[in-house]
Formats: sequence, structure tokens, C-alpha cells
Amino acid sequence: MSKRHLYLLAFAIIALATSAIVYKWQVLKFPLQPDESVQVWSVQAHVEYQPQRRANALTLQLPFLTPGWIVLDERYVARGYSKIPEREPQGREVQWATRNAVGEQDLYYRATVVRSQLKNETLLPDLQPELLTPPELEEPYAAAAQELLDEVRERSADVTTFSRELIRRLNESPDEGAQLLLDRYARADAGAGIDEELRTRFLVDLLAIRTIPARLVHALRLPEGGVEGTARIETWLLVHTGTEWRLLDPRTAAEGLPKDLLLWNVSPEPLLAMDSDATPSLMYTVSYNLADAMAMAQRRLEVQDANYIRWSLLSLPLQAQEVYKVLLLVPIGAFMMLILRNIIGIKTYGTFMPVLVALAFRETALVAGITLFVLVVGAGLLVRFYLERLRLLLVPRLTAILILVVLLMALISVIANRLDLEVGLSVALFPMVIMAMTIERMSVAWDERGAGTAIKEGVGTIIVAALAYLVMSWDRLEHLIYVYPEFLLYLFAAALLLGRYSGYRLMELFRFRALAREADPIAPTPAPAPAGGDAPKA
Repeated sequence: MSKRHLYLLAFAIIALATSAIVYKWQVLKFPLQPDESVQVWSVQAHVEYQPQRRANALTLQLPFLTPGWIVLDERYVARGYSKIPEREPQGREVQWATRNAVGEQDLYYRATVVRSQLKNETLLPDLQPELLTPPELEEPYAAAAQELLDEVRERSADVTTFSRELIRRLNESPDEGAQLLLDRYARADAGAGIDEELRTRFLVDLLAIRTIPARLVHALRLPEGGVEGTARIETWLLVHTGTEWRLLDPRTAAEGLPKDLLLWNVSPEPLLAMDSDATPSLMYTVSYNLADAMAMAQRRLEVQDANYIRWSLLSLPLQAQEVYKVLLLVPIGAFMMLILRNIIGIKTYGTFMPVLVALAFRETALVAGITLFVLVVGAGLLVRFYLERLRLLLVPRLTAILILVVLLMALISVIANRLDLEVGLSVALFPMVIMAMTIERMSVAWDERGAGTAIKEGVGTIIVAALAYLVMSWDRLEHLIYVYPEFLLYLFAAALLLGRYSGYRLMELFRFRALAREADPIAPTPAPAPAGGDAPKA
């Protein structure tokens, strides 16, 4: 296989990993740091009333379509009431009912919301436009409304500008006709000021006269920066242009969905309805706090696209997730082993044995782990040298060494327990088979290549295991690899590229540095110049 094919394969793998990481980071909003937090808002609707009779039923409108936001969790607190959530084509509601209401009654609905991470999100794409029946206005209000609508039409170009101009005419120094209409249809009581909700409903009626689908919606402001307290419900105007919905502020005629505005409901039904003569009060409170970014990203995906969670590591049981948090670090240690052996030239026992020892160091800590490792291997070597005199075959000898390793580990644990040394109890976390093989290979190297080589490779094994432990015990790296396992594809591509490297290792350059200072014996030596004469001309 040519090098070009290898380079193209590595580049394709890197491009695939980069695309997946950027998508999960920018679109799905998975955090890069383990301690990263996100903004979370808790919204509470509090219904309070004094019952006039024992049997009562209430209906509260709930958040339905919330562009720019995602409702992660909902809770209902209503002791002694039945709870019946219902979903309608134009909204959601909950009905509370009881047959034994005595004294002041308090009912709560709480929702946890976070910002949606979708960019350029279309406003309410699933909400179907519905043209209301135009109201029948008596004179002289009918004539005033017709004149107002004609004047607005002359100063507009489309549905959106028509609606905004109509709002402006009713708000900014209205003329006699507009003032007459406001006095009649936007005042709750004689002598009272303009009621915002009545004015918005009147705007919907005026637009219906011009066959423009529109509806009143309720919304809440969710402040930034930890501000919390009582929130006031606002009325907004939704206008359909024929292709999409446009949100307008009936107070300023501004267009668009503000960043801090949560649409509460788009249903034409009132926010709170009751089947008795009691007068309930409805209050909203908003609190702001910070939550774990990883948990919020996972919960957001469960709400938006549950299939992504089902086919990812996040769907595994918590115990299995903890196991994979460790297993995904093994390739990190293996890649470090590749660098330290093939590039630097450190000698070790086995290819992946130092990585497994590094995993054991994660539980015992570095210094204690090295101490325990040296004790077990050292004691095992002494017995191995004795077993060699018995001339045992390989498999029986390995079995005996394995039994010895287990007994040594048990003995160290008992002694540590008697000395109140908790770290000694963790010696059982070392891989027994790997340690038995290490003792066997170290003794063979001792016999065939001398004690110096055996000790040097043993020290190299401990050095590689220690360096791998330092990297694999980094909390941020563990979080990054678990959340973005695509990073392992970078290591995969690098391993493919390093697989063709056959040059000198750094340790070899240091070892043969003296040869670089000697003259090349094959190079020709220049001929000496003739004595007493000039040098020959070229």
C-alpha cells in the first residue's frame, strides 16, 4: 500500500473526527470542561383562591410552543387535587379538581427551562394560522375603525408593516378616531387606563377585518444575571404573513422575538379559568441559577432528539458509564506507550503491560503504587530464581508464580491493615496475571541478557506506567474523552502515520552520539601537495 493512500486515510479520519467534535460542541453544546455550567431558569405559576364551595375545578394554560427555549422539567404541586394534563392542537393545559376545598387554596406549576441551541429557529412552524370571525362594531366605532384601517393601508407595504403601523397609530398620540376606539374597546372600566390585554385583543379583531390571521399570546421575561422575583405576564401579538408567523410588541411595534422572552401560551383560551364564583389570583415568579452543563446538554437532547441519547454511551447504565470512562483512557496510555517506545526508545516489558499498571496506579496513587509494585515483583523474582533450580516446565512455573503473587498481595494487605496503612489494601487492584508475566519475563531477561538489562527494562516499565498514569488521571482529559470519544480517532490517525516510521529513536541518537564526531572511514582523503612545489592545478 502506497504512502499516499495512508496519508489520505489518515486525513479522512482526522476530518471525520473534527466534524463530529465541532458538531457536538457548537450544535449540541456538549461542554469542553468538566466543571462548566449553563444558565437555567425556574418558572413558577402560583394559583391562590378562597373557595366559595367545596367542589372546585381550575384550568391553567401551560407552555406549549417555546421558540428559543426548551422546557426540561415540569412539576405540579397541588395537594388534594387531581391533575389532568391535556394537549390540544393550539396549546397545553392542566386541570386541577377537588371535592373538598376548605380554606385558602394554593396550587403550583413549576418548569425548568434552558435556552435552545438551534440557530435561526423558525418562529412557531407547527402553529397553523386561523382566521377569526371579524367583529361586528356598532356605529360610530365601525366607521372609525374602517377609516383607521384605510389610512394604515396607505402607509404600509405588506402584512408586517400594516400591523406595525396599526400598532403605532393606536399607541403614539392617537387621533380622534383611534382614541374613540381605544376608549370603547381597550378600557377595562370607565375612567381606568388602557388595558394591555384588551388593546391586544382589539388589534386581533381589527386585523381580522382585513382578513389577516392574528392572535394574542402571553409571554414572560426571563432576566439574566441572577435576578429573580415576581414576574409579570405580557401580551404580544402574533401575525401570519401568509408564509410564516411574525411576533410584534403591541407596546412599541417592535418586530422579533427578544432573547429573554419566553412564550407561555398561544391558545385563545384565558390563562386561568375556574368553574366557580371564586376569584383566583395568578402570580408568576422566576429564579435564575447555574447547573451542570453536561447534565443539561443530556437532558436537552432527551427532549429534542431522544434517538441520539439511545445510540450513545449516555444511554448505558451509570455503572457501565463509569467503566467506559476508564476504558476510553486505555488508548491514551497505549498511544503514550507508542511514543515512548518507537520515538524515544524506552525499553519496557510487554507492549500494553505498563498501561494496565497505570490503571492500577489510578486507584493506589503514584508513589504508593510504585512501592507496592516493586515489593511484589521483587519478592516474586526471588522465588522465581528458586523455582528455576527445580527445572519446572513453563506452564507449571507460571502457575506457581501466579499463586505466589496472589499470596504476596494478600500478605501485604494483611500487614498494611495491621499497621493502619490503607494504601496497602489497594494492592489487590494490580492485575495479577500481568504481574506474574512481568516476574517471568524479568527473570528470563536476567538470565539471558544480564541483570543490568533486566533492571533497565523494569525501570523503563515503571517510568512509562507513571507517565501514563499522570495523563490518564487528568480529570479534564477523562471528561473530554468520555464526552468526545471522537478524539481517539486523532490518535488512530497518528498511529497509522507513525506505523511507517523506521528511523532512529532519540535514545539511539544519544547512545551513538560519539560516532557522529568521528570521521567517515569511507570518505576519500585529499592527496598531499608535492614538496617544494606548487599545488597541482585543477
